[in-house]
Amino acid sequence: MLILALDSTAALASVAICEDDRPLAIFTVNNGNTHSETLLPMIQTVLGTLSFTPSDIDLFACTAGPGSFTGVRIGAATLKGLAFATEKPCVGVSSLESLACNLIGFDGIVCSVINARKFLYYALFRVRDGKLVRLCEDRITPVAELESALDEVLATALPPEERNLPIYLTGDGYSIAQRKLSAPSGRIQYTPMQLRDQNAYCIAQLAREKFAAGDFCSDRELTPVYLRPCQAERELNEKMKSQA
Repeated sequence: MLILALDSTAALASVAICEDDRPLAIFTVNNGNTHSETLLPMIQTVLGTLSFTPSDIDLFACTAGPGSFTGVRIGAATLKGLAFATEKPCVGVSSLESLACNLIGFDGIVCSVINARKFLYYALFRVRDGKLVRLCEDRITPVAELESALDEVLATALPPEERNLPIYLTGDGYSIAQRKLSAPSGRIQYTPMQLRDQNAYCIAQLAREKFAAGDFCSDRELTPVYLRPCQAERELNEKMKSQA
């Protein structure tokens, strides 16, 4: 199965083509350009380098969120267009889960964190023997409340003997979370820089697993995941409250 996967939920953009679990091409760009400028040229490059066309792809995958509202929309819209044009299935995966897959070879707790300004999107996973087990759904928390939020998850989702395992952070909220957690917990371990960003290969592998389990959809059914209202919605809600 040929899988084309992409991510545009953060500042970095990543595109990959895999044949089952074998990466054929991975293209990552972090140059400050908007994803509307970079994503389609990246897709064209990986397809052209491998002498493929979109019709050769069997499955299209993207991170459906959470993350940058604009980035999530661009990635989902791009994927929906490719799937519609080729009449092929698509899969949306969690950006937080795909980040955790970077650390699939580690042993401990992985905390994926994505910067949302005064907030952090986060999710926790138990990693052992190359397996990833989700400990909580994707969530959002104020930065100041991250430590208590993680403690609550660990206390309820893990047996007592596993609650003091090392914690590895990943995602573009790495530095923010590290400042909040490293001093009080003492269990935050160093994560190599190359394992802190989205990697479209991981997205492709999660999508492959979901497809095998029958969890896929058409382009019309693919839905972005935001976890909170966008800025325009928040401003409208505040305006309506003030006028009430």
